[in-house]
Amino acid sequence: MVRLALGFAAAAVLGACASLPEAGRPLPGGFELSGRVAVRHGKNAASGRIFWRHSDESDELLITSALGQGIARISREGDQFRLLTGDNKEYRAADAESLTEQALGWRLPLAGLSDWVQARASPGRPAEIRGEQDNGLEIRQDGWRVAYEEFRGGRPFRMRLTREDLEIRLIVDQWTN
Repeated sequence: MVRLALGFAAAAVLGACASLPEAGRPLPGGFELSGRVAVRHGKNAASGRIFWRHSDESDELLITSALGQGIARISREGDQFRLLTGDNKEYRAADAESLTEQALGWRLPLAGLSDWVQARASPGRPAEIRGEQDNGLEIRQDGWRVAYEEFRGGRPFRMRLTREDLEIRLIVDQWTN
């Protein structure tokens, strides 16, 4: 979608400064990660960086351009989701997928992603798991296909999420917790 490309372009043009989520004490049931992300939606594609702090109670996710300019800050407190764009537009929704589709033009599967980045299916929902960590591990859940392309230190390093005409590639450069 045009909004995908415009979101990344607007961040570069506006030069919105982005601060990283503050590192803190270990999170119960949580993690912090930073890495690179590439999104292809239909004929549009963009790439940047991702910084994510997750716990059972909250999420703080920052997506920046390759130059570090803020594109979107997504936060979750309990069941409330909020997205703030690089040009200070604020969006709210009942779930992250609707929120990111409304603001960015593509759906980020935050509900499952916190488990998928840890190479496990989300509990309580049907899933199909194929392969093993060192032999083509793949999870299919909620209409998403999550393919793990590489592991380092026992954790996913490179993964690809696909659903219909959307592909999200994630490379995790650093894990905490």
